[in-house]
Amino acid sequence: MENKPTIQPKGRYELKYRGVDCLNCGHPLELSDKYCPNCSQANSTKRLTILDFFEEFLANYVSYDSKLWRTLAALLLRPGKITKEYISGRRLSYTNPFRFLLSLSIIYFLILSINSEFESFNKFGSANKRPFIDLNTEFNNLEFENEAERKIALAQIDSLRLNKYLKNTIDQKDSMVLANPKSYFNQIDTNGLSDRFFKKIDFFNTTIKHDTIYYFDESTEKFGIPSTRENKMAFNLANSLVEIEKRPGTFLNTLFSKLPFTTFFFLPFFSFFIWLVYIRKKYTYTDHLIFSFHNQSLLFILLIVSNLLNAVFNFSSEGLFILIFAFYLYKAMRNFYQQGRVKTVIKYFFLNTIFFILGIIAITILIAQSVFTY
Repeated sequence: MENKPTIQPKGRYELKYRGVDCLNCGHPLELSDKYCPNCSQANSTKRLTILDFFEEFLANYVSYDSKLWRTLAALLLRPGKITKEYISGRRLSYTNPFRFLLSLSIIYFLILSINSEFESFNKFGSANKRPFIDLNTEFNNLEFENEAERKIALAQIDSLRLNKYLKNTIDQKDSMVLANPKSYFNQIDTNGLSDRFFKKIDFFNTTIKHDTIYYFDESTEKFGIPSTRENKMAFNLANSLVEIEKRPGTFLNTLFSKLPFTTFFFLPFFSFFIWLVYIRKKYTYTDHLIFSFHNQSLLFILLIVSNLLNAVFNFSSEGLFILIFAFYLYKAMRNFYQQGRVKTVIKYFFLNTIFFILGIIAITILIAQSVFTY
């Protein structure tokens, strides 16, 4: 006798749409199986309609939303305890720490990029840049008692020919490169590795600007430059620097867009130091990593709230929320690792020092990588 459910389902889950085999994995099913016990796919042979599609979407959102609010409440009200519960097995009660942190970091840096004025920095790019020193422009900004005094001063400046001298000094090196690029490149190719590489970057920087070279192969054909890995690296770096010089604001936006993913390469290294500091505790490396994910998630939540408050009330609140997080982190360490105040404070300052050092290294690597690949 078949075990039929007592509550009759509706929509695509009605009994008339139930199958005896899972359409996804082929696992045998009973009519009472609303979902496949093997792969969790819905047991329904009904073709999807627009209404079914949106019903599933909303159901998934509500399910995630309930976990979301439970996770937010635990993070805000019980520092460190959410990690204890998660690693002890209560995983379905909360959102996945990795996915939660990724979502928050993307939201935070998206808000930053929307509120930022990085694109306005493009006006300082080389395409819109006026001469570094223009004495005539500076001279016109000065005030004189009378016209006669102004003419005397202008005549003295013209006699010095400083504008022409400055321009000639700036263009002299470029002229040496462009006069005979192949010969100039052969000369610098005999220098030591470090000096040679930076001079090659300068060489390619000049040729890209003046000869509108877009690809490394063009420079090898035009100037007879050997197609070596070192030369190609120098060309790519020079090309990136030229583009950054033209549009610095666009480069900063690109840099910020990579920060969320940088977090996930940075935290595993930091969690290794937490594991070393608490090596006597019976926690695995993964437990420490989850602890890091939860604390970093709380930091992003506070920074998101701070940015929203700044936008609405037009004041700076980052400092206040950083102080709140600093106290929160201390409480999280106390609650999770269950150590005394003195030990916790010492490890707190040590780990925060490591955090900032690793953060500087991570940002430096990110900037270098962005420059090379821009």
